[in-house]
Amino acid sequence: MIESFAPGLFRGRTVFVTGGGGTINAGIAKGFAQLGANVALCGRTMSRLEQAAATMRGQGGEIVAVEADVQAIETLEAALATSERLLGKTDVLICGAAANFPAPAEQMTADGFRKVISVDLMGSFNASRAAFAHLKATRGNVIFVSATNSVMPFAFQAHVGAAKAGIDSLMRGLALEWGKHGIRCNSILPGPIEKTEGLRRLLTEEDIAELRTYVPLGRFGTIEDCAAVCCFLASPAASLLTGVSLVADGGQSFSGSAMLAELMMNP
Repeated sequence: MIESFAPGLFRGRTVFVTGGGGTINAGIAKGFAQLGANVALCGRTMSRLEQAAATMRGQGGEIVAVEADVQAIETLEAALATSERLLGKTDVLICGAAANFPAPAEQMTADGFRKVISVDLMGSFNASRAAFAHLKATRGNVIFVSATNSVMPFAFQAHVGAAKAGIDSLMRGLALEWGKHGIRCNSILPGPIEKTEGLRRLLTEEDIAELRTYVPLGRFGTIEDCAAVCCFLASPAASLLTGVSLVADGGQSFSGSAMLAELMMNP
């Protein structure tokens, strides 16, 4: 996938990734690194960040790990300052930090609901706000990692759907307000992604295989697909795109969520 882009496309640019220790976010970061970007992986657990960083070093630009909790904006400000000192101002911000757990709404606690909103939605705002001065200086990009939950309901995911819908609304608001500074804001809405912990938490292997048959392209997305879409959105080829929620699911959402709900609610 990444081989489709010009080598060194992001050389000399800095990409800051929240939730950088997560499988999908680390994969997105790796895609940018392979195209020459300097990358700051941001998260709460340094061991996970360093493990992810080790897979990227030597493939492109400089890779650093910076610790922060997206729920605390002051820690993000400190992490961005460290990233700036080591790599330069941020050109591309990937808002990928997320929390998730399957739970029927009637059994979900208020604290559980609040946690997902805090990490996903508040975390996306905090990261964007903390990075604003960088992005204004670089005329940069914000890419939010949302999900198709934002546009259709998934069983046991009411909290996640609310958070992702909020993220996409936030993205459009920032695109409107920050466009005058040359800052583009977009989101990617992946469907099910192969070999990820999130998919395994929701469905059995048998259910995953059945759901795959309902995807028009005949396959789920991959981590490399997510990286390629983000690299496209940050590239000059997408210079007119802002305020866009880009669904990347192989057409899985065309059939709605009824089949997925049936699998999840009637195991």
